[in-house]
Amino acid sequence: MDSLRSTEFAAETTYLNTASCGLGPARSTAAVREALDGWSRGDLSSFDPAVTASREAFARIAGVPAERVAIGSAVSAHVGLIASGLPEGAEVLVVEGDFSSLVNPFAVRKDLKLRAVPLERVAEEIRPGTALVAVSSVQSADGRVADLAAVRAAASAHGTRTLVDATQSLGWLPLDAGEFDYVVCGAFKWLMCPRGASFLVVGESAAAELTPVFAGWSAGEVPEMSSYGTIAELASSARRFDLSPAYLSYVGAAPSLALVEEIGVEAIGAHDLALAERFRTGLAELGHEPISTGGSPIVATAGLGHLAPALSREGIQLAARAGNLRAAFHLYNSAADVDHLLEAMASVLRN
Repeated sequence: MDSLRSTEFAAETTYLNTASCGLGPARSTAAVREALDGWSRGDLSSFDPAVTASREAFARIAGVPAERVAIGSAVSAHVGLIASGLPEGAEVLVVEGDFSSLVNPFAVRKDLKLRAVPLERVAEEIRPGTALVAVSSVQSADGRVADLAAVRAAASAHGTRTLVDATQSLGWLPLDAGEFDYVVCGAFKWLMCPRGASFLVVGESAAAELTPVFAGWSAGEVPEMSSYGTIAELASSARRFDLSPAYLSYVGAAPSLALVEEIGVEAIGAHDLALAERFRTGLAELGHEPISTGGSPIVATAGLGHLAPALSREGIQLAARAGNLRAAFHLYNSAADVDHLLEAMASVLRN
């Protein structure tokens, strides 16, 4: 990872805030600059190939065929599409305090029954009549990891559709997206893509029930023939659920996703988790206990969110979320970053 940090990343601070936004690799920023220069000359030749390459790379990372992957610009739009297809009175089960982009598209439909339960109880709270369970694989606020196997089993037993938001895990935690009806992912965090690149995986049986209400020209079977009037034939693949691509975001996404594939999700996860464990050990020595006890590179400490500004003055970028001090460790971080954070925290706490 050391050589990678020097060739692909150039953070001028101790950057520990991937749970908010990942850093862009040098190869990705170079691709976007080149595309911008081409745009000014009228050369748009990189745009569509980048969308195709991004879709295919994401599919490999998520463990599904590319035909099951739709592209978009934000998780909330993907979730809004799913919410639009639920019948009146349908019960949607969510996790208390989960990320708003996953929860709010259901909440604004006043004719749905939205029920929120603690993360630890989400599987056992699935019951006959629950139409959909929506859960983040990893909680944004504190890094807790969902028991997706238990959720999947309980949902299967009750005929409940499953929606997983993998925004805070895909890139460091392996996932077989084909095991769920829907998987959404904002790629600008752990996949290190530009903001504006997001993905939706739709299972075959779920796809048959989902109406592509946002379908525009790019969702046609032959997009170049789908620009005017009613689209004669929507794509037979999940591409019919595409939103028109934010091209420059996908120009940057393709090389970022290629980098994740090059290193491997398992290797990235092992690196990230080792750094997080080093930080948890140091926290204990400082007399503090993280909310998530392990298995996550997101480490949040309750009641210390107010330290974020002081740590920022020490050249450390992290976040305050829900009153927690949240650090997130990724492949461009090192043991030296962890130690810098612990030393700065000790100094701030003393003062």
